[in-house]
Amino acid sequence: MKKLLVYLKDYKKETVLAPLFKMLEATFELFVPLVMAAIIDQGIGGGNIPYVLRMGGLLIALGVIGLVCSITAQYYAAKAAVGFSTKLKHALFEHIQGLSFTEIDTLGTSTMITRMTSDVNQAQNGVNMVLRLFLRSPFIVFGAMIMAFTIDVKAAFIFVVTIPLLSVVVFGIMMLTMPMYKKVQAGLDSVLGATRENLTGARVIRAFNKEQEEIDAFEEKNSALAHMQLFVGKLSALTNPVTYIIINAATIILLYTGAVRVDEGTITQGQVVALVNYMSQILIELVKLANLIITITKALACANRIQGVFEIESSMEWAQKLTDTVQPGSGMPAEDGKATARQQAADYIVEFDHVHLKYAGAGAESLSDLDFRVKKGETVGIIGGTGSGKSSLVHMIPRFYDATQGCVRVEGRDVREYTMEELRQKVGIVPQKAVLFQGTIRDNLLWGKQDATEEELWQAVETAQAKEFVEQKEGKLDAPVAQSGRNLSGGQRQRLTIARALVGRPDILILDDSASALDYATDAALRQSIRNMEGDMTVFIVSQRASSIRHADQIIVLEDGEVADIGTHDELLARCSVYQEIYYSQYSKEKEA
Repeated sequence: MKKLLVYLKDYKKETVLAPLFKMLEATFELFVPLVMAAIIDQGIGGGNIPYVLRMGGLLIALGVIGLVCSITAQYYAAKAAVGFSTKLKHALFEHIQGLSFTEIDTLGTSTMITRMTSDVNQAQNGVNMVLRLFLRSPFIVFGAMIMAFTIDVKAAFIFVVTIPLLSVVVFGIMMLTMPMYKKVQAGLDSVLGATRENLTGARVIRAFNKEQEEIDAFEEKNSALAHMQLFVGKLSALTNPVTYIIINAATIILLYTGAVRVDEGTITQGQVVALVNYMSQILIELVKLANLIITITKALACANRIQGVFEIESSMEWAQKLTDTVQPGSGMPAEDGKATARQQAADYIVEFDHVHLKYAGAGAESLSDLDFRVKKGETVGIIGGTGSGKSSLVHMIPRFYDATQGCVRVEGRDVREYTMEELRQKVGIVPQKAVLFQGTIRDNLLWGKQDATEEELWQAVETAQAKEFVEQKEGKLDAPVAQSGRNLSGGQRQRLTIARALVGRPDILILDDSASALDYATDAALRQSIRNMEGDMTVFIVSQRASSIRHADQIIVLEDGEVADIGTHDELLARCSVYQEIYYSQYSKEKEA
């Protein structure tokens, strides 16, 4: 939690004023029993009605001033807490965006959502409650004890015994419940993960008639979470009854001692009432303190989980932006010199130099010893069985994952030497799952190029074979797109994601099985229109369809993460058994003949 308090640095004034006004409120509250004692002893006891009215007016004034102080303190505490959570969410989101795919895969989506929402809200509540009550409650407790000593020393010793006893109970329960709240939050992650899977995979679950199994699995996780919450809740709930028992026992002893002292003439009746009021104040504040500690316990557990995300460093470091500095001994800028060297050395736009890839936590390599080269302007087909590593291969070109061994080069330069902006401008990728964002068609297309003109947008739409259905939409490019493109068909979503990649006119275009929802005619027209585009765009096509890649300049056949063979369609059909098996499973030998 300490490390997260840096997000309160812009609210120093609020973090000082909030507890300060709460202390003022507490100070006025401590004077109330003394005023009541004076009303009883001097006003009511002496039959002095004007004195009673004056002191009654003083009580009202103390109440009003206390209320103003309380409202002011709440305002500053809320402002600081909400500002803290806002900055924390921004920082956490930015940090997550900076993590590589490896860390995101390891953390999981559900736990990151929990930490961005529930955990941050708990931390916000913790900050709010600490600013309001963390100083006020102890101040009232010890202030009441000191005020009791000013009234009667012997009776005040009851306070001296009661307060440590209450502290043992309150802090003991806190120490027991803190680790349990961490387990509760972990259980919440599990339930959220199951919920997310069921909502995103609802169609698959229904297609295989697995609703009851998923319901049973969810109920099991939810019941485990409920039992955990009930147990820690019962333990926390012991705080109030145990503190009430101690306080009420102390009040009984105080009343007995006070009665004896009044009978002896040592103290007055009003002072006994004041002592009982101070004991009641201690009870109220310790109950508040107990609830505060429960809130703080939850907040600390959540803050530690948030801090855990901040402590995860990205395993992928990007190069810093190059500057046009002159290299020593040369008459040209450094960037120009490197560009010239690359132009001379780079006969290939993409090179895989004995590349291996092993995912974090995986038992075996996903890709082994990939060694091939692709010339500029070529179309490369990648085919293989399910799980052969097709997507893993193309994900290494834009550097979604780093090679564990070997080197991936783009234009003769190691991808690890590029800045993120440089590399992502060169490489456009259309992933397997078509992801569109809420907004308009135009908003989604502009992701490919922020300053794209109307002509460039329509050209990309036309190339992606999406012009026909976009023109039919009301508003055309300004037609609304629902979250994840739910108001579009699968084929329409795929074509718009392809158009989004084409807007930026990348040097390398990767189509990762991105035409699976298209019919054969549209798929063929799409590939033809991409080939007819101006410029020497290098295209990688990952597909399960042999028809989608048969006209490629070279086809890479993968089997269990290794290159089975590389060649043209005719060459592979003549010599590669893996390619023959895939091809003839889709086309009969008679048809080929």
